[in-house]
Amino acid sequence: MKPRVVITGMGWVTPLGDDVDAVWARLLRGDSGVGRISRFDARAFSTDFASEVRSLRLEDYLPSSAAEHDHAGLNTRFALGAAARAWAQAGLGPPGSGRINRRRLGIYLGSGEGSLDFDNFVASNLAGWREDTRSVDAVAWARAAYARMDARREIEQEPNMPLAHVASAFGAGGPAYNCLTACAASTQAIGEATEIIRRGDADMMIAGGAHTMIHPLGVTGFIRLTAVSSKRDDPLRACSPFDQTRSGFVMGEGGGMLILETLDHARARGAQPLAEIVGYGSSADAYRITDIQPQGLGAQHSMREALDEAGIDPLATGNDGRPPVHYISAHGTGTKENDAVETRAIKAVFRDNAPRVPVSSVKSMLGHLIAAAGAVELITCVQAIKTGIVPPTINLRTPDPECDLDYIPNQPRDLNASGGVDVCLSNSFGFGGQNDTLIVRRFRE
Repeated sequence: MKPRVVITGMGWVTPLGDDVDAVWARLLRGDSGVGRISRFDARAFSTDFASEVRSLRLEDYLPSSAAEHDHAGLNTRFALGAAARAWAQAGLGPPGSGRINRRRLGIYLGSGEGSLDFDNFVASNLAGWREDTRSVDAVAWARAAYARMDARREIEQEPNMPLAHVASAFGAGGPAYNCLTACAASTQAIGEATEIIRRGDADMMIAGGAHTMIHPLGVTGFIRLTAVSSKRDDPLRACSPFDQTRSGFVMGEGGGMLILETLDHARARGAQPLAEIVGYGSSADAYRITDIQPQGLGAQHSMREALDEAGIDPLATGNDGRPPVHYISAHGTGTKENDAVETRAIKAVFRDNAPRVPVSSVKSMLGHLIAAAGAVELITCVQAIKTGIVPPTINLRTPDPECDLDYIPNQPRDLNASGGVDVCLSNSFGFGGQNDTLIVRRFRE
């Protein structure tokens, strides 16, 4: 029999803060982290707003070793901060401490490419570049960019650097993996970390993701793809998943990390499980690179795989008459195609039960954290199980007829009177057709 895998620690660094309970309270209030971009002058961009992490000091997370990571990029800083919070909640003491076998402690991260010196140079010279492109001497510009680059920081642009820093900070000498599957990355990382534990290659894994693309090149790319909202006149309402007026997602950033371990390992060290991971599914659309398969066949497959592994029949009802899944954390980006396709996929999998399952998108408040999104959204699922309350989809005022499920508009919903929340499903769909689904359940002996 495969070992049970439980979550014993969670941490995040988000545009709404970094304390799990405090951020959860803000999500239930419907607070938004969206504002004007402060990291560079974005006034000339058609989208000049994002959901930024406004402040982060490594000393607050790693008081004794922050200096060792002072050249790290934002991706890595988000990963370290979230991992430190998760490590502490898991009862493991200061980072790097804890009586555990370090060769049986692994890491699986979903983290995107870093982008440091070149972007900083572009940002600092953006005004002149914008005013008269014809006057720019490309050779001189490139030489100036080269002169400003810091050799130590250049290596930090590699996508596996967050993993390397986290391994160093927490002494993780076991299996080490990094995946770069766009918006599905941290969900995939958590699912694959669970499988590593189940097959016996590790007792404990630090799993999750970290990412930022709020820099000139990142913002430009998504604008050119017409994927981001351009509602400059009202940024707080710019991200409106499932609403008929939705026009794209809002870029966000941050990190989300979880401590996973076998139930036996958790018991042996006296840790209290927060929830249990019971299902994981992964698929590819195998369709056009820039388009979603219209019926969401890949999304359907990842959900069904996760449900099958969890032993859950999506068409059944429980003894209380409720569907077997009590909350779905939707990918819910706020783009026209994504929201409609995800709706079709959920309806295809759950059929008559689909309208009875509460669904919401916290991206409406946090923005899209790209590679970190899935981990952060799984943490909200565990919080829903803990509290019996599910978060809202804010800015949902004119429902799209194509998006006709119960998307919990604008106000949280307390489900305690109807039995609480025992089982949650979390979807993440990545650009290019990557689909990953996790199912988490209330822990019971």
